[in-house]
This record gives sequence, structure tokens and C-alpha cells, in this order.
Amino acid sequence: MKRNIGLVAHDANKKDLIEWCLWNSNKLVGHKFYSTGTTGKLICAALSKKHPEVEWDFTILNSGPLGGDQQMGSLIVAGSIEYLFFFTDPMTMQPHDSDVRALTRLCSVENVVLCCNRSTADHIISSPLFQDANYKRIRSDYSSYTQRFANQTVVEEAVESINQLEKEDE
Repeated sequence: MKRNIGLVAHDANKKDLIEWCLWNSNKLVGHKFYSTGTTGKLICAALSKKHPEVEWDFTILNSGPLGGDQQMGSLIVAGSIEYLFFFTDPMTMQPHDSDVRALTRLCSVENVVLCCNRSTADHIISSPLFQDANYKRIRSDYSSYTQRFANQTVVEEAVESINQLEKEDE
């Protein structure tokens, strides 16, 4: 069983996430990781030092404020992330706060497990469901939302409106 795990940490929480990964490294072996730039490089280096015999499967994205948060969000929407361990700093305003909010919102939309601190991460990784190969998250069906204009004439009305304006300009 291989989980797809996102790893992100604000600067003040990077050491905490690195320590958490090292502490739980035996449970993390064999999983696929996606991480924002600096966080991923640091975690991968720490895990490689602790377990030099293990080939860790890491995809390093851009730094969070440089587009890494959006890349992670894209992976969440594509269904490639099942768990996001995102250790946030509640005491410091982030310059990319809107990106952070969007990322956490996408976790709710896509029903992705989101851990924002070490206590929550400890509970999740120790849950029997984390190791259960049969556990699959339930993704919501948003087809009624995505199809909300299916039986409406919005396109036709817009085309007619533009055609009418063009006729008036002649």
C-alpha cells in the first residue's frame, strides 16, 4: 500500500515537520511524497541521513510563495494527494496567505486529510485507517454544480447580445 502524501511547512514549523517525519520514518517508508521546495529538500535530506539505505520517492515542487502552493493544489484537485501534512504558523501573517487558504479549502472540497499541526499528524499516522490498504476517501460528486448551466441559454443569449450590438454599430 502506497499513500500519496503532501508535505508543507511554514518557516517557523519546518523543524517540527522534519522531526515529525524522522520520528515516524518507519511508517513513512514506501509512500510517495509531494512537497513544496525548501520543506521537501530539508525533509528528504533528513530522511536520507537517518535511512541511507532507503530510496525516498519525493517530488519537489516550487517554494510555496513561488507557486508551490498552487502546484500542490493542482495535485489535490487531480486526485494525486490523499493526505496533506501542512504545519502552519498561526502566529505569523504569510505573504501568500490567500494561497494557503485556497490550499486548505481544496482539501475540504476534495475530502483530503489535512493535518495542520503535530498533534493532528500524530493521530492520523497512528490511525489504523492510514495503514489500511482498503481505505479510500470518498470524493464528493460536484456534477450538479459543474453542470448548473447545462439547461440554460447563457451562451445563446451572449451571442445574440453581441450580434445585436454589432448590428447597431454598423
